[in-house]
Amino acid sequence: MSIIKGERSSTFRNKFKRHDSANSYSLVSAARKGVKPELFYDLALVMKMPEKNLAQIIHVSPRTISNYKESKKTLDPVQSEHLLKIISMYELGEEIFGNVDEFNYWLQKPFWNDKEKPIDWLVTPGGVDLITDELTRIAYGDAI
Repeated sequence: MSIIKGERSSTFRNKFKRHDSANSYSLVSAARKGVKPELFYDLALVMKMPEKNLAQIIHVSPRTISNYKESKKTLDPVQSEHLLKIISMYELGEEIFGNVDEFNYWLQKPFWNDKEKPIDWLVTPGGVDLITDELTRIAYGDAI
């Protein structure tokens, strides 16, 4: 796996390198300041997810994001934190699976002997944390 070997360059790390989400303090600090709405659009593009779907995940309307962009406002801290956590999770997922397409495929597969899929858990920051924890277990061969 590339997370251990460090062989592949990351689309997410390259695109979002200015957003330090490597530790909880820097992530929350950045979220408290608010992120620019452009981050939302960049994330949707790199995730290969329709903007309306990403907006649903962070519980905001696409029109609200558009209004924030037009008025040059930052997103509120809760939405900002949610986006930054998703970026961090995608960075890890891309490292483990090799590319965004493979990670997106994994997100769509049911897991934990359940009908739910990992992507279903992304609607809360805690759900993103749960998926990140699962990815970490996979990276170190401790998948359940």
